[in-house]
Amino acid sequence: MSVKTAQNEAKKLREIIKISRAVVSSLDLDDVLQKILLYARELMETPAGSVALFDARTSVMTLHASAGLSPEFVARDHWHVEHGGLTQKILDHQDLFIIEDTSQQSFFNNPLAISEGIKSLIAVPLWIKDSIVGILYLNDFKPRSFAPSACEQLGILASFATLSIVNARLHERTVRLACTDGLTGLFNHRQFKRILAQEVTRSKRYSSELSLVMIDIDNFKRFNDTYGHPCGDRILAEVAGLLVDIFREADLVFRSGGEEFVIILPLSGPDEAVWAAERACESVAALSISWPGTDHPLGVTVSVGVASLPQDANSEESLLEVADQLMYQAKHQGKNRVHTLKSVNL
Repeated sequence: MSVKTAQNEAKKLREIIKISRAVVSSLDLDDVLQKILLYARELMETPAGSVALFDARTSVMTLHASAGLSPEFVARDHWHVEHGGLTQKILDHQDLFIIEDTSQQSFFNNPLAISEGIKSLIAVPLWIKDSIVGILYLNDFKPRSFAPSACEQLGILASFATLSIVNARLHERTVRLACTDGLTGLFNHRQFKRILAQEVTRSKRYSSELSLVMIDIDNFKRFNDTYGHPCGDRILAEVAGLLVDIFREADLVFRSGGEEFVIILPLSGPDEAVWAAERACESVAALSISWPGTDHPLGVTVSVGVASLPQDANSEESLLEVADQLMYQAKHQGKNRVHTLKSVNL
């Protein structure tokens, strides 16, 4: 290796270390993902890219950051990892997955990606130990090769990026512990208001969908009056645990006060939110809670309202108001049901 080549390599290494330090300097997940995407695109000189995070429980990839891609393309903000599909190939590869000319690859057959005009790409699986965190995608709209030295640097950046994502998520969990309801372990009302404002802002910034599910336990006062507050607490805890199990890892479940719960569903439209809400309603109705002094298990039901942005509302306040009104309509029109603007207008 010549002196000049060695100097260039040393310069590139210093630059990647500088970039990596910048990436790990933040604990805000959105900020971390935007920095990762920015620096990776600059490094590989690609006009477009995205970062999707992986939920191992549901095998779903969720888009969290993008640049240079059309609104139509990023509107597909989550997808299941299909056996034999491109995402599965990338995850199985466990290293930089490079396609220099997508037209030469039979497995590159996604109509949306073809319509977008993606002609070459690098996909970087973000692994830590044996767990997949997500995938960094870098796209170009022309066939091209990628310099091996730049690919090596991208691999280094990816290692720092993965660590940064994990740290940001751990920070989020730590913050969550400091802002939770003592009985159920869910986020409290104060956190709900703060996070809803953030999610609405994010939804508008990226033109993505956002849904809100509001849930109220039916006849809760009767349980307290008949069996005492410890029974009421038991019901709250049972329902809270059930909601956490039913909704996705990316969804945020809160106890908003009393016997009310609310769930924020980022990147979810009306159909997905209603499906999850109906599943929650049915699962709660199937609960069988034993309680001392009763000769039969206690049954519980809930009334649910669902609203989505931008379909049903255009602001944080209107989204909350619509979901709240729909929940009370469900309660007043028979309980144990899910109401949406579409359902009440039929």
